[in-house]
Amino acid sequence: MDHIESETPTKNDSAQSEEQAQAEADMDSMHILPLHIIPLQTPSLRRARLIKNVRLESVIELFNDADGGSGQIDLAELPGTFGWPQGAPHPDNRMISALAELHSFDIYTLRNQLRRLGINVEQQSALKLSAKKRQELMRYMNEFTLPLLRQIYNTTESDFDNMAGLIKKYSAPDKKIALNNLKEMADKLSVDLQTVPDFLEEYADIYLSVSYGKYCLNGLIPQILMFEESMEELKENLELSNDVRLMRSIDFIKESITDVTASVVSRFENFERASESMWEDITAESFEHVKKMVRSHHVTIGAILCSLTLKMTGWQTNLSAGRGLVRRADFIRSDMMQGMEKINGIEELVKKQQQSAPTWEAFTVEKAG
Repeated sequence: MDHIESETPTKNDSAQSEEQAQAEADMDSMHILPLHIIPLQTPSLRRARLIKNVRLESVIELFNDADGGSGQIDLAELPGTFGWPQGAPHPDNRMISALAELHSFDIYTLRNQLRRLGINVEQQSALKLSAKKRQELMRYMNEFTLPLLRQIYNTTESDFDNMAGLIKKYSAPDKKIALNNLKEMADKLSVDLQTVPDFLEEYADIYLSVSYGKYCLNGLIPQILMFEESMEELKENLELSNDVRLMRSIDFIKESITDVTASVVSRFENFERASESMWEDITAESFEHVKKMVRSHHVTIGAILCSLTLKMTGWQTNLSAGRGLVRRADFIRSDMMQGMEKINGIEELVKKQQQSAPTWEAFTVEKAG
């Protein structure tokens, strides 16, 4: 009798599937950097993760599971943990120290900052969002891709309504049809025929980054509102309201969060206004300016969103633990307050950046001149 192989997944298959899912979740995260993508010399360190905690500190996480929890060590413990020789700092120590200074580990910040630090990622393809996350972002993406489609093709004649459909159109199996589509787009964009595919890929990537940011921001807004309600509850408590230091801390945290959130919202509004103007007469030149404008804000927007996400997640975890008002107040004084000066520092960086970053208004004036 012939042997019939079972289609039931083995433990190895299940483990590999879980590892793949975890790897994708890590790359979609803002506060986790899987070190296997970094060219480190220490094999066991490459299996770890560099993460940020609620205090906005970077620590090494050696393991994380339901039974054992999260096994973390401070960066100062690295030489002793991995047996590095004394004397000159180990190359891995220098690299980890540099990475730990980044305010966010989202892929768009990493693309920018790894290049600045001179760190060559062994797999460049690793610096991208998972297919699942890209699908989640599609409703945000359509806001930016549909105007391009309407500009280039008459929508009544189009058989697609998103970027994937457009890319498929220019790569049609019928070479004659594909060539005609490419020529039509090249004429509309005032670019050479061979540059159209690159243009589309860059267009999709730049607006995927904007969509990712908006997705993270929209998830934060309800949490921030709930946090503010929780703060009012603390302030209305007779005993706690007499704690001057606590009341000042609450006001400082609320004001800081409001300021940086407004700053990010303002950035996205600027991106949308610039995009709307660009779509009125889109060319490769006008898109290049919007691209530079968006990329010039990747690092600061990522830093603010990552910091807010960590603070709000930490607070939600504290609430879900069922702790009373006094324990919550203790959490405000310690974990919530620690790192807030970093968030304010990011806001100052954003203000300086606004003065030097490309703006659509400057581009239109320059073009008119």
